[in-house]
Amino acid sequence: MRATIEQILNTHKSQSPDALAITAPDGFALTYAGLHRHVVAIATQIADAGYGSNDRIACILPNGPELAITFLGISSCATFAPLNPAYTESELEYYLTDLAASAIVMAPNGDSPSRTVARKLKIPVIDSVVNSGDELEQGTPANRLPVFSDPDDIALVLHTSGTTSKPKIVPLKVQNLLDSAENIAKTLRLNSADICLNVMPLFHIHGLCAAILATITSGGTVVCTEGFSAAHFMDWLLLQRATWYTAVPSMHQSILAHKSSVQTPTNEIKLRFIRSSSAPLPPNVMQGLEEYFDVPVIEAYGMTEAAHQMTSNPLPPLERKAGSVGIASHIDVAIMSIEGEDFLPMNEPGEIVIKGSSVITAYSNNQQANRDAFVQKWFRTGDLGYLDSDGYLFITGRIKEIINRGGEKISPREVEETLLHHPAVRQVVAFAIPHETLGEEIAVAVVVQDKNVSSKELQKFVDLHLAQFKVPRQVIFLDEIPKGPTGKVQRIGLAEKLGLDEIRVEEQRKDDNYIAPRNPVEERIVEIWQEVLGIRQISVHHRFLDLGGDSLSAMRLVSLIRDRHDIELSLIDFFDAGTVAEQAHIMQELLLQEIDNSV
Repeated sequence: MRATIEQILNTHKSQSPDALAITAPDGFALTYAGLHRHVVAIATQIADAGYGSNDRIACILPNGPELAITFLGISSCATFAPLNPAYTESELEYYLTDLAASAIVMAPNGDSPSRTVARKLKIPVIDSVVNSGDELEQGTPANRLPVFSDPDDIALVLHTSGTTSKPKIVPLKVQNLLDSAENIAKTLRLNSADICLNVMPLFHIHGLCAAILATITSGGTVVCTEGFSAAHFMDWLLLQRATWYTAVPSMHQSILAHKSSVQTPTNEIKLRFIRSSSAPLPPNVMQGLEEYFDVPVIEAYGMTEAAHQMTSNPLPPLERKAGSVGIASHIDVAIMSIEGEDFLPMNEPGEIVIKGSSVITAYSNNQQANRDAFVQKWFRTGDLGYLDSDGYLFITGRIKEIINRGGEKISPREVEETLLHHPAVRQVVAFAIPHETLGEEIAVAVVVQDKNVSSKELQKFVDLHLAQFKVPRQVIFLDEIPKGPTGKVQRIGLAEKLGLDEIRVEEQRKDDNYIAPRNPVEERIVEIWQEVLGIRQISVHHRFLDLGGDSLSAMRLVSLIRDRHDIELSLIDFFDAGTVAEQAHIMQELLLQEIDNSV
């Protein structure tokens, strides 16, 4: 579609002026006629302040209808740059400087860190003109008429998360946003009767494009909450008569976790589907949602650089595949070798690459990032996956999140999905922690519904289903998994957040239960373990795998036992007897058998 945001709103105003466009749980209500008036007023205010197309206007407002309207207003005439209201002064100073913001929009009353930073950086402040009614208060007559952006103008800039490097600025054109919104609307068959309950933050592409723009382009109603609340969620669904909502998996998990305390009868809720995106949806969560609400759950795959949606599972009667993020959403999706040289056939895993009208062609002012991210005009997502014979995409991990345990590669998602099948586990995230000899080791943080479950039990459960080197060496029990501002779990950097980034393996082994070798056989085994693992202090009850051992080092250790002590210890026996004491017991039995056989 070669249209602009203002043109779309003007069309809705002409065709259905009294239809509700934006509402809120507190009673806020704005028709399409009122929304168009607000957008024109914001564009007039921006023009009167001397700004226009491609000028970056930062915005710090709380989640809710005011922010949604401001987004539509600024992006229709300039470049909208939303910032998280929770940022500290130092963070605000960094992001505003990096953006080279021309001005900043904020609430007119009171002081805040953002005003302090704006004064320090000499950035002009524009007070928000949005109010709670269709009619706007008459202000000082404008000196300039509003000028609306063209499809190729930049409507929105967002920073990437920056968990592994300096955050990059993603510039999204009007065309990028509207094409993505239209694709989402087509996928979900949105129409003017649909009501979207938005619980996503509006400084993130998920909420801005999937909830706000997709709804507005289809002529529906979006209910703008102040943010996600599991305690209020069911009441919102019922009272606002929502027909759909979109959220990240952690929010879906919280909804299911609170269902026992909810009084709202689900048969009175008007949902026709649920959408999930921005992170992998665990199969058990998808199943739980569908059983609870009795509606299909549509998992989609999105990222900022594609103005959100890239693939999506379709609505029934078309097939939805559990574990898949669906089929391409009016853009091109392919699988490329990690080296970026060859395209791979169906069912062969590699890096997911994309291109299309909703996808950016370059980052702003970051040539190195552009060289890394684009190959043969395809954008490299950094995600690993494969396409099946029906064109459904399956994501298997993220290149930068793969844990390299002494050369053995572990996908965190595989470990998470395994643990989610344990009845005591409600939420889990797997991540890397440093190891002095292997480089990286795997750990998991879990939220459980049975406080009696032990870390050993969960480790044994993984051991039953996955290779031994994928068994987490540390299990951390938490009341809540730490998440980023958008509700997504960020594996990279989680070890640091949990205070595990500088833990030395030697320090982890210091405990009150240390037991030195008690006989010559245990002493010989400890000596070999010390040689193979490079560790000085080993208790007879330490487990080989817990000390960083793997299949390769186990083979070396078994070989040394055979060469030095002429004892044939099989790998199966070795892993079954995972401690020095257990192996010493087996060796003593084998020695006794040899003595008996020789008599």
